[in-house]
Amino acid sequence: QVQLVESGGGSVQPGGTLTLSCTTSTFSTSLEYMAWFRQAPGDEREGVAAISPGGTNTYYADSVKGRFTISRDNAKNTLRLRMVSLKPEDTAMYYCAASLRGIEPLIPTYDYWGQGTQVTVSS
Repeated sequence: QVQLVESGGGSVQPGGTLTLSCTTSTFSTSLEYMAWFRQAPGDEREGVAAISPGGTNTYYADSVKGRFTISRDNAKNTLRLRMVSLKPEDTAMYYCAASLRGIEPLIPTYDYWGQGTQVTVSS
């Protein structure tokens, strides 16, 4: 079974930068789509960014496009999300997800999920 573990969350000031990481027990470029989702208290879980197995295609929510960058290092079994120009609205629990099949990239229908890492953006 694929196991995902997120790290890198924390508290930053508006305009700050954070990089989240997700390590997985296995990274298959042909079988695993990867994505980041987030959920703030009282809100629905939303797709933030997703990446195809080979890293060729990336997808972003409009709210983060231009500020967040998703990438994957398959050799290191690592997914990353670099977040710059962070806003208070970005505050949420961020989850790493993986799918063994082709799916809608920003829809939470993934097969595996991490436990989440908290990102807090405030003054």
